[in-house]
Amino acid sequence: MTIVLIATLTALLVVATILPWVPWPHGIVRVCDFPRVQIAALAAILILVTVLVGPGGTPELVLVGLQFAVILVQAANCVRFTPLHPVQSLGHEGSAEDPSVLRILSANVKMSNRRFGALVELIRERRPDIAIVMEVDEAWVEALRPLKAEMPYGIEWPCDNTYGMALLSRLPLVAPELRFLVLDTIPSVRTVVRLRSGEQIRLYAVHPEPPVPYEDTIGRDGELVLVAAEVKKDPLPAIVTGDLNDVAWSRTTRRFQRLTGLLDPRVGRGLFSTFDARFPFLRWPLDHLFHDPQFRVVSVERLPHIGSDHFPILFELALHRTKRAGAEPSEADSQDLREARELASDSAAIERKPIGADWEKEG
Repeated sequence: MTIVLIATLTALLVVATILPWVPWPHGIVRVCDFPRVQIAALAAILILVTVLVGPGGTPELVLVGLQFAVILVQAANCVRFTPLHPVQSLGHEGSAEDPSVLRILSANVKMSNRRFGALVELIRERRPDIAIVMEVDEAWVEALRPLKAEMPYGIEWPCDNTYGMALLSRLPLVAPELRFLVLDTIPSVRTVVRLRSGEQIRLYAVHPEPPVPYEDTIGRDGELVLVAAEVKKDPLPAIVTGDLNDVAWSRTTRRFQRLTGLLDPRVGRGLFSTFDARFPFLRWPLDHLFHDPQFRVVSVERLPHIGSDHFPILFELALHRTKRAGAEPSEADSQDLREARELASDSAAIERKPIGADWEKEG
């Protein structure tokens, strides 16, 4: 009976390891992108159990071989986000007080979380130039209002469907836009930001739908390819940030990088896992920032818990005059472009309530 259980668990881990390679935009496939570290840890435990209580001989060798293969595949995907891998975004060698430096704080607050003061105090303590706050309802927007004396620029769209968004800025914003790219109840923001140096950059703040096993991911994936198309044509150096409801190593995220040419500052530096803040074993990097190669990284920091299921994260970047990268993402190929066209077309036909609109209204 024990060997049957071990074999069953091993088979499940193998399937979960293979599924992310399938180019099917559905949650039952895409959710397997998320727990790569956890799957590798479970496979390591299974190796120990198999060696201790396994049947010996060929069956045991096959099981251990499969478990070890799972660890290798999962590790190969995640090693990019450790110091063992070369950085993709180069570091800034000048002062953190340079007028070209931009500090962006991203926080999914969890709408039902009512620890308003924790975020307000954190923003006042860390003094970001821009704060992007997601899942805001009217109560959250009201709680953030005192910050407007320090951060007078911004745009907001409170909503009780868990997709509300507020952007607060110390720096002048030029023509900030609130857009609804896929569904008319899921906002995103596009704006020009004028840095202290006088230079202008483009900022995109997004919070697409999460993947779930019972629904397709066309809404999330379609929104990302629509933003990618805008970034590719944008003459200004761009930053895309927010809770993308995707992990840094996924097929979707890596396609987004190939389509845009934007860099991920976590590559070669760390995972900076922001979700789930409540359960240490179930954490992965959901809150992202991708940037034009003209930016250099000053720092990336996961911030303290504020009562949400996400940790806030703070990115500090400096704009330079030349495009450089430690390791650039690959160029988009014909398959990427075909998938992007299909997703953009399919997302335009979506008519439904946003995924998860009722999840966070309790507790």
